[in-house]
Amino acid sequence: MTATATAHTPLVPILPARYVNSPAEPSVFERIPLLDLKAQYQLIREEAIAAFDAIGESAAYAQGPATLAFEEEFATFCGVDHCVSVNTGTSALHLALRCLDVGPGDEVITTPSTFIATAWAIYYCGAKPVFVDIDPIRRTMDPEKLEMAITPRTKAIIPVHLYGQMADMEPIMDIANVFGIPVIEDAAQAHGATYQGKRAGSFGSMSCFSFYPGKNLGAMGEGGALVTNDPLMADRARRLRNHAQGDRYYHSEIGYNYRMDSIQAAILSVKLKHLQRWNVARAFRAQRYTELLEDLPLILPTKFDDSQSVWHCYVIESEHRAHIRGKLGDANIEAGLHYPVPLHLQRACSDLGHGLGSFPHSEVLSHRCLSLPMFPEMTEEQVLRVALTVRQALASA
Repeated sequence: MTATATAHTPLVPILPARYVNSPAEPSVFERIPLLDLKAQYQLIREEAIAAFDAIGESAAYAQGPATLAFEEEFATFCGVDHCVSVNTGTSALHLALRCLDVGPGDEVITTPSTFIATAWAIYYCGAKPVFVDIDPIRRTMDPEKLEMAITPRTKAIIPVHLYGQMADMEPIMDIANVFGIPVIEDAAQAHGATYQGKRAGSFGSMSCFSFYPGKNLGAMGEGGALVTNDPLMADRARRLRNHAQGDRYYHSEIGYNYRMDSIQAAILSVKLKHLQRWNVARAFRAQRYTELLEDLPLILPTKFDDSQSVWHCYVIESEHRAHIRGKLGDANIEAGLHYPVPLHLQRACSDLGHGLGSFPHSEVLSHRCLSLPMFPEMTEEQVLRVALTVRQALASA
């Protein structure tokens, strides 16, 4: 069962006989990772080495010219005026909320179906996370439930673009504008994704990206960015990331050491040149997965006419998740869980008082989600092996 309708006949994986007729044993098969960063590095190795060498020659290691260059390039890529590079995506979210003066007693609306860093930023400000359940098809914040969560204490709304798919931004922005509430996009998994022809990062008052190594645009370590069209917000974020310094050694408020290393900026500039091609490659792999799996009793990701996902993850849903994951492991294929426990059921969020059944669609997704290997360098044979193993697993479930 799939959540998207298709008009063509499903394709059946065709592999060499040694794969079809032999048991899937790790000793037989080459490992298929969830993400192959080594393969990516081999493609850009010469460019990367040149970038590293330039940083070494400049000796400008922290917030140097390389970070300024990347900020200009990434702002242009997102279609916004300003990019403020930082050390992590979590820091970017924290700075965005600080720029809005979110503090104790305030509420910030987001979704429980996300990585916990979204909630951390709210907690860091002393504010309260307020959750809105997901639309089970889009797997992002359900706009129809948003207005009910707004109170006089609501200071910001953080929709999360999950798995590379953008949230339904038009109704979210409409509701936010009616109530005069700023929107911060959590675009940590959506580098280059579009909604109604506009890229992730260009809708909210501010938007936040992570450049963790496994992202579509990943550093060789940690990294993040806040993007915005608001020059005042950008200026304040730049000060806050650098110990709240306007002039050197003069500190106007409580600040942070959230600067980006120049080496990370340099490698991100190298990778940004390839990002569009890599995103297209991911889309082709996702299409093949859908063709190969659509006749199976699974829920597959939906493609939307208003959006272009960048397929950060290809997430299937099944009540037989543990069995499928086990069979994939037996075949030396890595699978992931994004995310097995929604935020409202995390022990760290127990102060909010939620329990089972509070946000049922997020809970169902967390129970059934399984991320299949997804990276631009995947070969056709690797995609076929994964699909065939999923098919065999369901046959024995």
